[in-house]
Amino acid sequence: MSTSVLRFAVLLAICCLLLPACGDQSSSQTDALYVQGIDQSAIDSVHQDILDGDYGLIDHFLLIRNGETVADYHYDQDYQTIAKEHDTTNHQYNYDHPAWHPYYQNTNLHSLQSVSKSITSLLLGIAVDEGLISDVDAPVLPFFRDYAIDTTDARKKAMTIEDLLTMQAGLQWDESSSYADDSNNDCIIMELSDNWIRYVLNKPMDTMPGTAFVYNSGATVLLGKIVGVATGKRIDEWAEEKLFGPLGITEYYWKVTPRGEIDTEGGLYLSVHDLAKIGALVLQDGQWGGQQVVSREWLAASFQPAVRFDEKRGYGYQWWLPSLENGEAKIIAGNGYGGQYLMLVPDHEMVVVFNGWNIHERPEKSSWAVLQDRILPNIRMSAD
Repeated sequence: MSTSVLRFAVLLAICCLLLPACGDQSSSQTDALYVQGIDQSAIDSVHQDILDGDYGLIDHFLLIRNGETVADYHYDQDYQTIAKEHDTTNHQYNYDHPAWHPYYQNTNLHSLQSVSKSITSLLLGIAVDEGLISDVDAPVLPFFRDYAIDTTDARKKAMTIEDLLTMQAGLQWDESSSYADDSNNDCIIMELSDNWIRYVLNKPMDTMPGTAFVYNSGATVLLGKIVGVATGKRIDEWAEEKLFGPLGITEYYWKVTPRGEIDTEGGLYLSVHDLAKIGALVLQDGQWGGQQVVSREWLAASFQPAVRFDEKRGYGYQWWLPSLENGEAKIIAGNGYGGQYLMLVPDHEMVVVFNGWNIHERPEKSSWAVLQDRILPNIRMSAD
């Protein structure tokens, strides 16, 4: 991570002001591709495949290297017409309602879905940095003294913040086998319940915390509440003060649960360029404009593979690590339902963002693979 913080921040701010509105590659982007050592034909072919529909419903493709925007394509989709094929009951957790998804109320604020989890991790890390949370080994239940919790199983008392961060909570939970189309999906049941935290906390245990990875959106809901208890501020207020404010992010939307909690598991909406700012913050070791927003230590811990799926893939503190080398993350990613991807490559000082809304049909190609399969093989290690 060798680029100076000031250069990166200034370049990114300039790029975000001079972005093209639609899908034609500008001459400045063409020049930037050359300067940043990226094969233009690789980017052009991805863009054309998106236009041809090979990647399904893609809303935006953004690539920044060394603080310079080298690809920035917006794709207009007619979600009003697309939604007519499905149930459009007006509810914020009806993912087919075009006023809620993928954009919020016809703005440029795009649903991040589970990329919200990665941002929640940063916000919790800031609370740890400031000493408001002792450390990630702190037990979870003392943060929830106001809730009636079934603790007959002693394993629940052993659950720590780190267990939540690494999706090793030990709770009985299934949102993978049934995914988004089954009434047995714990995430859907939680989202439609009137008390999310009570639903999660009273799930029975099925493993010892810290021993088995089970993807659990409820764990991130608990993390969001822990931030609120520790800081005395609801996590959206904490985000405005400690993360969004320093980065100049002034527009966002965050879903609120029936009990007034913030949906930290999937409810955040940002513009694609503001999401890229968060990626740039990470690449700058947590610094922005001369301010240490989140500590290097928190980021280093976040990107260690606490969970290893195999030798090449892992999971850290609410971040996916799809490419490991000698135990270190080569790619860091926030992933969200429908095709929301914030992908970071520290070795190349690269931020890649995809927004999309592929929730019903699997497209021929996945934008998740674009970075590893089509961009990285066509890039020089150092820019001219």
